[in-house]
Amino acid sequence: MNDVLVSFDELVSTLKQILLKFGFEESRAIRCATLFAKTDLDGVRSHGVNRFPLFLEFIEKGYVKPSHSPTILSKIGMFERWDGNLGPGNLNAHFAMERAISLSKEFGIGCVTLAQTNHWMRGGNFGWQAVDAGCIGICFTNTKPNMPTWGGSEPILGNNPLVVGIPRKESPVVLDMAMSQFAYGQMSLFAQRGQELPYEGGFDQQGKLTKDPKVILENHLALPMGLWKGAGLSLMLDLLVSILSGGNSTHEVDHNGDEYGLSQVFICFDPVKLDLMEWMEQKTDTILDNLKNSAVFEGEAVRFPGEKVLQIRSKNLKSGIPVQEFTWEEILKQLEV
Repeated sequence: MNDVLVSFDELVSTLKQILLKFGFEESRAIRCATLFAKTDLDGVRSHGVNRFPLFLEFIEKGYVKPSHSPTILSKIGMFERWDGNLGPGNLNAHFAMERAISLSKEFGIGCVTLAQTNHWMRGGNFGWQAVDAGCIGICFTNTKPNMPTWGGSEPILGNNPLVVGIPRKESPVVLDMAMSQFAYGQMSLFAQRGQELPYEGGFDQQGKLTKDPKVILENHLALPMGLWKGAGLSLMLDLLVSILSGGNSTHEVDHNGDEYGLSQVFICFDPVKLDLMEWMEQKTDTILDNLKNSAVFEGEAVRFPGEKVLQIRSKNLKSGIPVQEFTWEEILKQLEV
């Protein structure tokens, strides 16, 4: 499957022009387009522009409201609850993390929850948003049911992504992972290429593990990462987001197979306000040095979450961002409509 190389500026400009046609105000179109483009810029091709056509489809169906922004529901000190009003998920998430950052600068800790929001696309964007502001950031979301509980035979849990970001001068540490062994966006890329997964990633209809992404996608039976542990963590994240936000839980966001009305939580710690800065840098470096100097099997290497992102970002800024040719053609067609 062929790729085309697109500059970051061209990618943002193209997506922005399309979003304007779909009812976005100028500044919101730029920010939304930038968040999509940043995802592919950082090499996370499973949650970037490949999902843009589906995003537009959800706008046309009325699930995503381009002009809607969050409205506050309650505020108590460092804790705020907001209604996302079914606005664009990445814009709502960016707003919520910005609020959590602001609260942490005031109180040392900030927690913001969102009810009735939409898919945030790449959750890692908001971990990087926190570390770029010098904060420790944590955020998590629920999804529609796309994973069985351990021992179950139907999709009942969400793969509920979790993001943790820790700032660092040399290279921040940013973990971005779903509770399934493979994210659905990643499995979709394997399916489009006609490739099997490198490891078993889910179940077939007989309950047997399979590497076939098409079978897993059809059945929505992704394998929980860590087996029963991933299933348990998924449940706890769903409980936390729905309780703290007052929003929908996983079983309530599945609308005849479509996913909207999600619940999310964003937490920030400001190391400066909490007087942790010097200690954090020292401790983080010590832990990562120990990790990087650990013994490895022949031909293997150890790396920490987010280690390669800055390198990939720099390369793609210089050489262009790889985008699947058929995806780019589908996007460009929107300019002709």
